[in-house]
Amino acid sequence: MNRVGLVIGVYATLALVSGLSTWWLHGTVLLARDAWLELTPLAAHVYGGLLGVTLGLLVARLTPGSVARFGWARKLQMELSPLARGLSPRAVLAVAVLSALGEELLFRALLLPLVGLLGQAALFGLMHQLPGRARWIWVLWASIMGVVLGLLYRTTGSLLGPLLAHAVINALNLRFMQAHEVVTTPRPLGGVLGRGM
Repeated sequence: MNRVGLVIGVYATLALVSGLSTWWLHGTVLLARDAWLELTPLAAHVYGGLLGVTLGLLVARLTPGSVARFGWARKLQMELSPLARGLSPRAVLAVAVLSALGEELLFRALLLPLVGLLGQAALFGLMHQLPGRARWIWVLWASIMGVVLGLLYRTTGSLLGPLLAHAVINALNLRFMQAHEVVTTPRPLGGVLGRGM
């Protein structure tokens, strides 16, 4: 089995186990029992879905500017780019959707009612550790997004919003990483030595 197939298999298994566990523990999978807004299930899914797509597009739109302006964003992209290289458009879609499904079922649907908004966000952030110098920035960013996605879920009561936001962010950022290679240019030696002279 290749690396992409393994990733897809892991996320599909995570989605299945988390979905069944959520249903068994909470009696529902796609709807929160204690949403802050009192909406019908249809309204919760419609509003949640619209907010989720909007959030996903906004967050993904921040990526190019962040990579252009901030060194930490370039480091993060360099460390994540190997995951995106070589993925076909179909594989990008599969990874984006299944990772969103598995992680949203685990963190928002299953864990949020058990450990609270900040607890699930912290666990979500810690799950996003990867080797390299940008690891803690990635953990912090994922934790912040865990809070935002959790708030969306608790507000509307629909898991559809966080699912769509997560899938849109993953898909667009994977495509961005494929299309934009980060090149680091070393600082000229004269610029470093010239300061002390």
